[in-house]
Amino acid sequence: MNKSDTTPAPVTAVVLNWCNEADTAVCLESLAAARYGALTVLLVDNGSPDGSGERLRARFPNVAYLQTGSNVGYAGGNNRGMRWALDHGAAFVLVLNNDTVVDPECVARLVGAAEETGAAVVAPQIRYFDAPDKVWYGGGDFSKVRAVGVHRLENHALNREQVRSVATFVTGCSFLIRSDTLRAVGGFDESFFAYVEDAELSLRLTRAGCTMLYEPSALVLHRIAPRAVETPFQIVQRDRNRRKLVARHYRAPERMLFALWFYPTRGIHFARYLARGDWARARSIVIGAVGQRESGANL
Repeated sequence: MNKSDTTPAPVTAVVLNWCNEADTAVCLESLAAARYGALTVLLVDNGSPDGSGERLRARFPNVAYLQTGSNVGYAGGNNRGMRWALDHGAAFVLVLNNDTVVDPECVARLVGAAEETGAAVVAPQIRYFDAPDKVWYGGGDFSKVRAVGVHRLENHALNREQVRSVATFVTGCSFLIRSDTLRAVGGFDESFFAYVEDAELSLRLTRAGCTMLYEPSALVLHRIAPRAVETPFQIVQRDRNRRKLVARHYRAPERMLFALWFYPTRGIHFARYLARGDWARARSIVIGAVGQRESGANL
């Protein structure tokens, strides 16, 4: 049978909304223009109190809709969407931030890379929406010392000669995952709520022997500012979740190396924010470094 005669593998794109109607609508419109014949789009509303979920549901009647009923975080909202995709026969699940725009060929190229190589996960090239000649994610690596994912080529000028490569970190902003992999490894750890949940999942995927690929021919644009300053909430979540990841997955020598990097650098950031009079961020550094870590469940 010719490749052109085969039926495309069913893909469900999961888009999570929380009080961001305008960006979510543009993301859904870009998925509607995708040139892939077996794509289902699922809008998950994370209990938006502004009513944006219901308005989007009415505006996009051909998009499947799931309401969580409350804000269960980036991890929890996407997990509910991924469960829905598994229950509805998806062979692949595309996790996608709602503040992104997808190139029409992106889904087909991600699936093509997965089918050609057998990879469990494939991530696209992600560029800045307002600076599309600049890369935000050009592949990624899990940093054991920092307990976080590091973007390759972040803020670098676009290099059109990039080639497909193995990654040890895929950003939760956008990645394609096989359904059988999702069933075997699980989705995001919901106790992470938001931030570092993608690094924790990437670590589990690596330890399970799953191959993750970066596919530069697949393109996503992300509405994020280059070198954006982290909010106090982001600082607390990031640092608490780093510590949680280390507590769950590291051996004693690895924990020591992390501590030798983490606590001195938190002290430097704390002093820098104090010198600027930025009390909110200084306080968030302290909370993130020593605050209590909550527990939770996986998909």
